[in-house]
Amino acid sequence: MDRLIQFSMLAFTSLFTMVTPFGVIPLFSSLTSNMEAKDVHRIALKGVATAFFIMVLFAFAGNFILDFFHISVNGLRIVGGILFFLSGYDMLQAKLNRLKEEGQNFSDFMHDFAISPLGMPIICGPGSITMTIVLFNDTQNINEKFILLGVIIFVLSITYLILVGSRKILVVLGDNGNKVLMRIMGLILMVIAVELMFSGLKPIVKEMITGN
Repeated sequence: MDRLIQFSMLAFTSLFTMVTPFGVIPLFSSLTSNMEAKDVHRIALKGVATAFFIMVLFAFAGNFILDFFHISVNGLRIVGGILFFLSGYDMLQAKLNRLKEEGQNFSDFMHDFAISPLGMPIICGPGSITMTIVLFNDTQNINEKFILLGVIIFVLSITYLILVGSRKILVVLGDNGNKVLMRIMGLILMVIAVELMFSGLKPIVKEMITGN
C-alpha cells in the first residue's frame, strides 16, 4: 500500500508540474478572450483530449520506441532529468519560453490551435511525454499501471477546469500570484529532476564499476 501511495504522489507531482496548467492561463485566456463560453469549453476539451491520447499512446508504446531506437530507460531518465531541471529553472525565474515562442504564431490559426499547439506541445510537451514513459516503465504491476492512467486523467481533468476558468483565476491570482505558483512548481520540478538523473546514473555507474 505504501508503494502505491508513493507512486501515486510521484506520478501526480511529476505530471502536474510538467503540464503546468497554471502557466498556460495567461496565454489561453488572451487567445479566447473574444470567444463565447461554449467555444472556450470546446477548445479546452479538445486540447486536453489530444494531450490524453498522446500521453497514453507513449505510455503503452514507449518500450517499443525505446527498443526500436536502442535507447535505455536509464538514459532516458538522465536526459529527461536534465530537461526537467532546465524547465524547472525557467519556471523558477517565472519564465515559459516554450509558450512565448508558440504564442507568436497563434493569430493565424485561432480556430485550429486546440490540437496543436494547445494539445501538443503546450499541454503535452516533450517533458510530459518523457515522464509518462519513465513512470510507465517504473510500474511493477497492473495496479500501478491503472494508477498511472488514473493520474493522467486526474491531472488533465484539473487542467481542463483551470483552462475553462482561466479568466476568473487570472483575475483572482493576478500576475504576481501566477508567477509565485510557477516558481513553486519550478522548485518541485527541479527536485524531481535531480532524483530522476541519479536514478538513471546509479545503475549505469554500478555497471561500469562491476563490469556487468
